[in-house]
Amino acid sequence: MKANSLETTDIFRGAFFLCKGGDLSEIRFRKNGKQIASFLFTGPDLTKHDKEYRNGHALVNPLQFRESLNHLRDILFEKLRDPASPDGYAVTKGRTRYDRKRNDQAYQKRR
Repeated sequence: MKANSLETTDIFRGAFFLCKGGDLSEIRFRKNGKQIASFLFTGPDLTKHDKEYRNGHALVNPLQFRESLNHLRDILFEKLRDPASPDGYAVTKGRTRYDRKRNDQAYQKRR
């Protein structure tokens, strides 16, 4: 069993890697006109599992897959909502959690 790492922007592929025993090392954000998240996984036999996924031979327990997918979404949105994170949505848009109607005059005009 050889330990290696893979990076993907596909959340479904990431959930498959979690089901197959991969570990989520980190979530990275790129800005190419829009913000793109990529998931970095480490673990044994990831290249073998990646090949299975790409060839359509990937088999996992559907309940475990759903739980893995929800787990990835939770981690992703938690990181996006974190105002302390430099990659957080609120920071990139110049807002914080508490910047509601009173502080954001443009928000009032849009409503």
